Amino acid sequence: MEPIIVVVGFLGAGKTTLLKRLVTEYSQANWSPFVVLNDYENASLDALQFLDMLDEKSLKALNGSCICCSGVGELRESVNRITERVNGITLIEANGTTDACALMGFLGVGIEARFMPPVQISVVDVKNWQLRNVHNELEANQIQVSSLITLSHTDSVSEARLAQVKDDIRAINPTAEILLCEELEIDKLPELLPSSNRAEKFEHHKSHWSSCSVDLPPLPDPICIKDICDAIPDSVLRVKGCTVLGNEQGFTYFERCPDGEVFVRPYRGKPTTGAKLLTIGPGSEVKLLESAIAKSIESAASRHSV
Repeated sequence: MEPIIVVVGFLGAGKTTLLKRLVTEYSQANWSPFVVLNDYENASLDALQFLDMLDEKSLKALNGSCICCSGVGELRESVNRITERVNGITLIEANGTTDACALMGFLGVGIEARFMPPVQISVVDVKNWQLRNVHNELEANQIQVSSLITLSHTDSVSEARLAQVKDDIRAINPTAEILLCEELEIDKLPELLPSSNRAEKFEHHKSHWSSCSVDLPPLPDPICIKDICDAIPDSVLRVKGCTVLGNEQGFTYFERCPDGEVFVRPYRGKPTTGAKLLTIGPGSEVKLLESAIAKSIESAASRHSV
């Protein structure tokens, strides 16, 4: 039977980083991974990051819908359509606002018998754990029915902070195994059993956030990325973009995490939906994004005219 591993966690916790590692290590160990990615806006932008590791036929991007409620049917159908193969393993990354308890309850119903019952891994950002203000409840919900909880962003925290986060996690989910991300061993994951922890009731609407995306024209220079990210308020918890910078031939990808840190890197290939700027979180509006883009380009024009 084929294992199904569902990776959940708050925005910016490190889900995609963990997923890339799992894909690499399972492939090296002669497994045949299939990856399903879900995001509010343009999941295909993230999916293309995996084309260095997987054939396109082993990737499925689910855009826009909430896979813990309205989109669970599409998710279940996508899983059931996965081709049967030797040493298959299905890896699902849920978007960062997923109601993880509802997802596991719905996903386990209607999956074909050739699959094992889905198990959930949660990624917890130790640095920012329960510092999400009004979103603390959602973050706590995302670990309640996890069989394994991996801890990320531990290099910049004290031993006391690490110990406190572990205590918090055990109070919420006493049955889960807790590991640092680097301690995770892939051969143990297919042996995990679904969580026996009883989840507390969560108001599902709290996991439904606004999101939007707009076309992103070529930007004159890298400073424009900083200007755009600075112009978008902190209430918008995730910013992603992909476009061409200056006279460069390839595309550049950037993202702003909930803690405000911005990451920029080359993007493999060309976005199938074209260059985009997208946001997730309260306050995500088209006018806001268009204004941020326009002002960044105006500032660049002033810099270059000097």
